[in-house]
Amino acid sequence: MQKWQQENDWDLSLIRMMSEIGDQKREMKRQGNKINMDKVIERFVGYAKAYTTSDPKSKTSPSTARQQVFAGKLVEELISIGLKEVEKDKNGYVMATLPANCNDPAPVIGFIAHMDTSPDFPGENVNPQFCSYTGGDIILNERIVLSPDQFPDLECYVGQELITTDGTTLLGADDKAGIAEIITAMEYLLAHPEIKHGRIRICFTPDEEIGKGASNFDVAKFNAAFAYTLDGGEIGELEYENFNAATATVIIQGRSVHPGAAKNKMINAIHVGQKLNSMLPAEQRPEYTEKREGFFHCIAFDGRVEKTEITYLIRDHNKKLFDARKEMLIQACLFLNDEFGEGTVQLDLEDQYYNMREKIEPVRYIIDLAEEAMRELGIVPKIRAIRGGTDGAGLSYKGLPCPNIFAGGHNFHGPYEYIPVNSLKKAVELIVRIAEKAVDRS
Repeated sequence: MQKWQQENDWDLSLIRMMSEIGDQKREMKRQGNKINMDKVIERFVGYAKAYTTSDPKSKTSPSTARQQVFAGKLVEELISIGLKEVEKDKNGYVMATLPANCNDPAPVIGFIAHMDTSPDFPGENVNPQFCSYTGGDIILNERIVLSPDQFPDLECYVGQELITTDGTTLLGADDKAGIAEIITAMEYLLAHPEIKHGRIRICFTPDEEIGKGASNFDVAKFNAAFAYTLDGGEIGELEYENFNAATATVIIQGRSVHPGAAKNKMINAIHVGQKLNSMLPAEQRPEYTEKREGFFHCIAFDGRVEKTEITYLIRDHNKKLFDARKEMLIQACLFLNDEFGEGTVQLDLEDQYYNMREKIEPVRYIIDLAEEAMRELGIVPKIRAIRGGTDGAGLSYKGLPCPNIFAGGHNFHGPYEYIPVNSLKKAVELIVRIAEKAVDRS
């Protein structure tokens, strides 16, 4: 009996020891996901310096040749790290594959980021700056100061290293950060075959900033069950609701007459444009709205007496309110034509994308997957509606459910843009963890 008890105790000790070894191996594996991040920082800075601004007036795809040049360089890099099926199509879309390394059934996952930067602010000669942030103002140059008084989120990053602009351009974290994070994660998975994952597809798109990123995206060719865009802002963002979006171009034809003989003859197109702008609710402009409140945004006003052209962005999360906004602009233009004569005001109204929520909610598990992965990495998920749009909105309506997760940047589209280095790192870890968890959940 005593001998049996000793053998049984030994067996139990062996089981406990093997269990502890298993726990240690799993912890080592988790620690392995704390990736050496020199590459993601180096990549991001290099990509940020590439001039890839898109052009909303262009009729080509991509809208600028410089995006094709950048796409070609990404193709070379993807081949060099060992990805398969790497290709760039005539429209500048770059796709590649990380083959599965396990026999377990797992969905094909996609990760997507966009190559272009916004035409709202200069994107050429970007000169990223590193700052070990200790609080207070950051002097970008003699005229531009990045201050927590205007940007309170800065205070969340005291003690961290930030990458900022030099105050003369945007930074391009939207969305060069997403590209750097995806490529670094793929390279890491290739170097660590002990992390089991299914087939992974990646794509880098052109012209997202002008609402055309999904226009020529070949969903069938991409062939993924679902995907994530790495195009969000601060760390923890997880988004599956966005604006319904339209652009409106208004062309006003005036009548130019010498001002000395203009009475009852001149139609000043500038003044007609000003009147149109005053007919839209001032409190419904971006600078006065937040959360799920929509807006009219005048982004260009090219005024001459003879001819004036105005461009608006129309946004709302609610489809009925979105349609009502478009109707308001239509009626305002009709009113002005009644006053100044038929044909004075011409309106070209074009829908860009719609709220992806109705396409994501039926496959809510892809949100759960990302949320669980964040929590396991110590990231607090921030599930909120996007006050903007991503390629994922258009792709969701084309049959590829595609919520958006953070890339880590702040203050996009201007000289105050910055990204914490830690947020870049955490995004890479998140991609790796999602790929791993997709196998665990299948």
